[in-house]
Amino acid sequence: MGTFVVEGGRPLSGTIEPQGAKNEALQILCAVLLTAEPVEITNVPDIVDINKLLQILEALGVRIQKKSDNHYVFQADQINLDYLKSDDFKSDGRKIRGSIMLVGPLLTRFGKGYIPRPGGDKIGRRRVDTHFDGLIKLGADFTYDRENHFYSVESDRLKGAYLLLDEASVTGTANLVMAAVLAEGTTTIYNAAANPIYNNSVVCSTEWVPKSLALDQID
Repeated sequence: MGTFVVEGGRPLSGTIEPQGAKNEALQILCAVLLTAEPVEITNVPDIVDINKLLQILEALGVRIQKKSDNHYVFQADQINLDYLKSDDFKSDGRKIRGSIMLVGPLLTRFGKGYIPRPGGDKIGRRRVDTHFDGLIKLGADFTYDRENHFYSVESDRLKGAYLLLDEASVTGTANLVMAAVLAEGTTTIYNAAANPIYNNSVVCSTEWVPKSLALDQID
């Protein structure tokens, strides 16, 4: 196991430009699936989880143009839904927990989505009930493949509802907001997550065709 040795007692000076926040970027990247229009995003962090999600989006049919190291243009106008049923997606989606946020925009725009067993860091109890309960109340039907630990989610048309979340889950709230923006009627979410990183992703989702977004580091 690697270690870092920090030697103190020296004055610090200079400047750094922090990368965008990972959790915010994961939410906003999933939100590009809400529209067939081009979406431009800057300050995308160059880290493992983000790069894995970019690979999933590309395999899903999202056209990705890299304009510079952290500047991308996305267009989700030729989505390949068959990829979501493939062994590749079952494997790729398990590698990052953020892949669960793909189901909200896919379900509301295309009427179907798929969820492999979520991966991610093992940091205690990490429930996904908030996602499932909220989507069911919006009108989604779940089918579970026990052998492959794989969920299929379908809906003819999501409909707005009053949602009381059993926990203020950031990813759960983001997923439900993305699912609700194209649903019929009004959705009201109680006990929603409320922090700056999440709020930026809500703005992107509710404006529905974001032309230019910036992922700014937030104190």
